[in-house]
Amino acid sequence: MNNSLIETVTDESGKKTYKMKTFDIQVTARLTGGLAPTITYMHRDKDVTDDIRAIRFHFENPASYIEDYASFQRMLYEREQRAVNELYESISMKPKNMTTGKQVLWSFFVFVLIMTPIFIIVWTK
Repeated sequence: MNNSLIETVTDESGKKTYKMKTFDIQVTARLTGGLAPTITYMHRDKDVTDDIRAIRFHFENPASYIEDYASFQRMLYEREQRAVNELYESISMKPKNMTTGKQVLWSFFVFVLIMTPIFIIVWTK
C-alpha cells in the first residue's frame, strides 16, 4: 500500500496488517464556484486530500484491511461536518448569537426586504 497515511504493521505471528499513521488531520471546506463545497485535508501543512480519496475510493472496503479505519472515518466525518457548518455559517445572512424569537423576526424582516420590489410592482399596476 503506497499511501502516506497508512503504515504496515507486522504482528507477533508475522502477519502484516495496515493501520492509520495519524488521526491529526485538519479539514477545511471552501466554495470554489460549484454547488457543493470543496473539502481539503491537511496533515502538518501538507495536503493529504489525494491520500484520503485513495483510501475511500479503493476497490476494496478500507475497513476490511485497515484495522482502525472505522474510528478514522468517524473522526473525519465529524471534522467534515464541522468544516461545512463553519463555511455555511460564515456566508449566512443569519445574525449570530440571537434567540429563536429574534431569529424568526430577522427572517421575516429579510423576507419583507426581498419581497418589497415585487409588492411595489404588483400594487402599481
